[in-house]
Amino acid sequence: MYNMTCRFSTFHAFFDRPALAVAPDLIGATLTVDGVGGTIVETEAYDRDDPASHSFGGPTKRNAAMFGPPGHAYVYFIYGVHWCLNAVCEPGSAVLIRALEPTAGLDVMAARRSQTAPRALCSGPGKLAQALAVGPAQNGLPLDAPPFELRPQGDAADVVVGPRIGITRGVEAPWRFGLAGSAFLSRRF
Repeated sequence: MYNMTCRFSTFHAFFDRPALAVAPDLIGATLTVDGVGGTIVETEAYDRDDPASHSFGGPTKRNAAMFGPPGHAYVYFIYGVHWCLNAVCEPGSAVLIRALEPTAGLDVMAARRSQTAPRALCSGPGKLAQALAVGPAQNGLPLDAPPFELRPQGDAADVVVGPRIGITRGVEAPWRFGLAGSAFLSRRF
């Protein structure tokens, strides 16, 4: 497990690796946006050679943040309904933050989601972005500076691995990672 700190050079080095290495290391880390958030319990990796990745065809205006500095946000709109938050890794790769266990600002998240059940607040990438008020204004911003705060987990997390969900290409790749036994996953493994 790679340890991330808030010193930029080490923070930068944590993300300047393949998304497949970063994704499981983010499980158990704490992510907040303006003080609202929780523990990352589910991620998915996407790299430049992956047919399911937005970067597969090369740089575009939409995916420009994926080719920017590691440790920054890549935020995109999907299905014409939801925003999704990703952490940029090596050029052209990113980790989708699929689910959080909400621990900070639950009342704010509940108001944003019109939900009161903690399990329903951040158990999917669209729900997570809505609960944390993530949208286009955060695209390209560094994850180690306000409004973001990303802190490493204390102990090594018990991570489970499986195929990604909600995609049509590259489905067979076991690039989805989750916190074993978490009730806050978007879908069971």
